[in-house]
Amino acid sequence: MRRRYGRGRAESLPLAPGFPVGVPVPEPLVACHVVRAYESVSTWRQPEPAPLSEARTAVVAKVAEHIHRLSPGRLRVAVDGFTAAGKTSFGHELAAALRGHGRPTLRASFDDFKHPWRHAREKGYDRVTGYGYYHNAYDFESARTLLLAPAGPDGCGTVVLCAHDPLTGADRRAVTVTAPADAILVVDSVFAFRPQYNEFWDYRIWIDVDPAVSLARGIERDTASEGGVDAATRLHRDRYHAAEAIYLAEVDPRSLADVVVDNSDLARPRLTWRAG
Repeated sequence: MRRRYGRGRAESLPLAPGFPVGVPVPEPLVACHVVRAYESVSTWRQPEPAPLSEARTAVVAKVAEHIHRLSPGRLRVAVDGFTAAGKTSFGHELAAALRGHGRPTLRASFDDFKHPWRHAREKGYDRVTGYGYYHNAYDFESARTLLLAPAGPDGCGTVVLCAHDPLTGADRRAVTVTAPADAILVVDSVFAFRPQYNEFWDYRIWIDVDPAVSLARGIERDTASEGGVDAATRLHRDRYHAAEAIYLAEVDPRSLADVVVDNSDLARPRLTWRAG
């Protein structure tokens, strides 16, 4: 049996139609519109970033407004890019900006739709090399049937935001949320535009940084958790970046993006929109 969970935040936006900005609204006329933020139950979750600069906030706001205007119904947005490019932070910022338009959001990552490590041990397959990580680590079936299809405009709306906890290995596929009819799903992940997922997206964002910048950021981020700089370097060089090289060669993800966000300077990202 599946069980419903309510992990998420409700943000109240005062609505006062017909009153100019700055004009006091009589208290009885102020309506309170609750905007839900549905979040994964995964134990691997980065905190929401503090505002970094006015320029960055403006860039995120432009992308959010563009997505909001696509449709009043459910939408699915992918935030793709190299490891440590800044996908998760941008996804959090984007979801917050979308809620500012009154749209409920669902947040997910394909890190929560990988097979647990015991699956590789039991089945005897490789997921530590770049090739093995790219081809074998991800649970495509769960992502497609439990997350992407039901969150779409024609889906049932009963959505799983975490299939397998990446830290504990716990199976969370029975834990669901009900996506409102106007909700927007924001998924951040490497390899998000690969053929197994690509047909489901209503909007695609590529977070662009130089591969060398991605490698340096990733090593810095994971040095402590991997037990030293040498181990972190091997992880990123031999697994993550090797897998990303395969992805770039097979998919050319940048060419599929609706918008490219140059995230080299975190405080001053730049947008390049798809022509046409």
